[in-house]
Amino acid sequence: MNAMKLAVPLFVALAYGPSPALAGPILGANLASFAVLGATGVTNVPVSTIGGNLGSAPNPSVGGGYIFTSGSLQQNTAIAQAAQIELDAAILAVNGTGPGLTIGSDLTGTIFPGTYTVPAAATNLSGALILDGGGNANAVWNFLFPTTLITSTFSTVTMINVGSGAGVGLYWSVGTGATLNGPTFAGNVLANTIDSSNGDLTITCGRLLSAEAQVTLIHDRVSIGCAGIGLGSGGFDQGVAIGSGGTGGSGGQIVNGVPEPGTFLLVGLGLAGLFASRKRLFPGA
Repeated sequence: MNAMKLAVPLFVALAYGPSPALAGPILGANLASFAVLGATGVTNVPVSTIGGNLGSAPNPSVGGGYIFTSGSLQQNTAIAQAAQIELDAAILAVNGTGPGLTIGSDLTGTIFPGTYTVPAAATNLSGALILDGGGNANAVWNFLFPTTLITSTFSTVTMINVGSGAGVGLYWSVGTGATLNGPTFAGNVLANTIDSSNGDLTITCGRLLSAEAQVTLIHDRVSIGCAGIGLGSGGFDQGVAIGSGGTGGSGGQIVNGVPEPGTFLLVGLGLAGLFASRKRLFPGA
């Protein structure tokens, strides 16, 4: 076959095909600095412990009674305003991966990386959920809830088999409200309203982010630092390393069909190898 006929499909496959190891973070730099972000405010029953920024925009009301292990209050600051814009973009990005596979409404059990649409139910997580990365340090889970996400008081979320976790991503996109009854949860919740209705919720690696309404805290613990869990993802935003403060930009994502920066290297190597082979096979070419 003519080598030039191979070159075009090779370029397309490399440039626009999936490249999980090079995927960048979903959350923008401002948004990624937040452990908790509301739109109409944040309410709190003291004391809640926060690792990362906590704020609200455009309503600056954030309540009181916080202990910060990192970060600070951001009451309708420029950072909070920019984070809300980035939250809209993040929701679009996560939802754009779907609909994926529609699965049962109760997520209890073991689930491998991928995109999943979850039907509405009285409880979406009644017990232990294990996210098994299958040895992939760049494993990403996108859970899409057209309406609500509700967890029981006995629910837990545990991630295993992701190696260093250097590129791990875990996103919960909720159409209306997320009610997290604890005691533990993980990942980035991107929702309209978010309630920790039972209180004493612990999220050691993730965020509570409300695009249109408020976040309600009841002596909870929310941190983007992932401290003590041995994974390399800042707040489970893919490609953000621990120690970066959970911040990151668009990185190497494909935006508007433009290949990731790392993809150009792959394209160059692929085409170089292709034409070297052509010279060997067709010396007179």
